[in-house]
Amino acid sequence: MANLFEIHGLKSEIEGKEILKGFSLSIQGGQVHAIMGPNGTGKSTLASSIMGHPKYEVTGGEVYLEGEDVLEMDVDERARAGLFLAMQYPSEITGVTNADFLRSAINARRGEGSEISLIKFVRLMESKMRELEMNPEFMHRYLNEGFSGGEKKRNEILQMMMLEPKLAILDEIDSGLDIDALKIVAAGVNAMRHTERSFLIITHYQRLLNYIKPDFVHVMMQGRIVKSGGPELAERLEAEGYDWVKEELGIVDETVSQA
Repeated sequence: MANLFEIHGLKSEIEGKEILKGFSLSIQGGQVHAIMGPNGTGKSTLASSIMGHPKYEVTGGEVYLEGEDVLEMDVDERARAGLFLAMQYPSEITGVTNADFLRSAINARRGEGSEISLIKFVRLMESKMRELEMNPEFMHRYLNEGFSGGEKKRNEILQMMMLEPKLAILDEIDSGLDIDALKIVAAGVNAMRHTERSFLIITHYQRLLNYIKPDFVHVMMQGRIVKSGGPELAERLEAEGYDWVKEELGIVDETVSQA
């Protein structure tokens, strides 16, 4: 089976400091990959670099989505091609409602002449909001303005469900969620699992992976993957922490600052 998404030797820096140090990963359609690791190892930098955040400068490597060169695309082109990032800290945008934002995003992906009708859009959004147990009034609220942390995370999953990306990157989507909200968010992700859609989940905690079963778990240290395995790897990390990985691989400092 051909890979849906590929990263080869990705290097990225911020203000002249290298964060990603040759990161490589291949994801087939329908797979869920989880990346775990201590703070400061480059996990969020990976997500931002893939999506083209201007703060991060990619200095080497290759990224492909269905054979297309992602690094040659502008940020909006990456989104239209099927990349999606559920952010760790979603921005608040005053004056733009959730509904207006999402309809504009959907139409941008569909292209001119194939826009979604207002009636179909409203019905779709209301249906997805019910699945996520979101208050209908959030449709008309300004984007993330006044939302709690948990509400912002549900809103990110709502966007994913509406946009139907090819690769969804979830950056610590579980942070700040109580167990009930976590189950709802996980159910939204699981409902999106498809043979032609893949997920890259960045998390600190194994508890999310109790509800979203990954095909592969990767440990990230020093700006790259240092160990991979199945779901049992996440369970061991939860039980024993990361010291055994560092000892096994001879890593003294797992962060990117002293790598």
